Amino acid sequence: MNAFRKLTASLALAAAATIALPVAAAPQTFVIDDTHTFPSFSYNHFGLSTQLSRFNNTSGTIVLDREAKTAEVDIVIDTTSVNTGYDTFNEHIQGEDFLDTANHPTATFKSSRTVFDGDTPVAVEGELTIKGITQPVTLELTHFNAMPHPMLQKDAIGANARVVIKRSDFGAGKFAPHVGDEVTIEIAVEAIAQ
Repeated sequence: MNAFRKLTASLALAAAATIALPVAAAPQTFVIDDTHTFPSFSYNHFGLSTQLSRFNNTSGTIVLDREAKTAEVDIVIDTTSVNTGYDTFNEHIQGEDFLDTANHPTATFKSSRTVFDGDTPVAVEGELTIKGITQPVTLELTHFNAMPHPMLQKDAIGANARVVIKRSDFGAGKFAPHVGDEVTIEIAVEAIAQ
């Protein structure tokens, strides 16, 4: 009887240990929600004001593994969707001196490393390509959240990212320094689990 009790106790302990083991979280792929993802850019205009414009169409994926503290970000911005609020300026910025969308209709960001503070990503390093020119940049995440989407009933992530670049580094420096060479890019992004 003692042997039976010992065997039963051992099996119960083994079962409890198995249940208590943490389940390894797998990387999760999120697809950019283009209805809630808008890269914007701002620059100094002749010292008179800071102008703000955005791109209306963005696509891509984010692969997040919170357990391993890794993330892969792949973003494509349709540069023909630039929205300055004024049609003439939209055409002007799409011209050869600036975005040259006839030859380069997209800008891209592809991550190489994500920096975490505890469980929260705080920066994403990678390569930004504009007008066919690629430069290393670091996106600072000023906000990040992961939660079930209240309407779609799927996992979702959201973030706000910021980086300052020199447009002349991307072959778009016309009118600098009178029109500011430094451009602040901010991205509000939401993505939904596949």
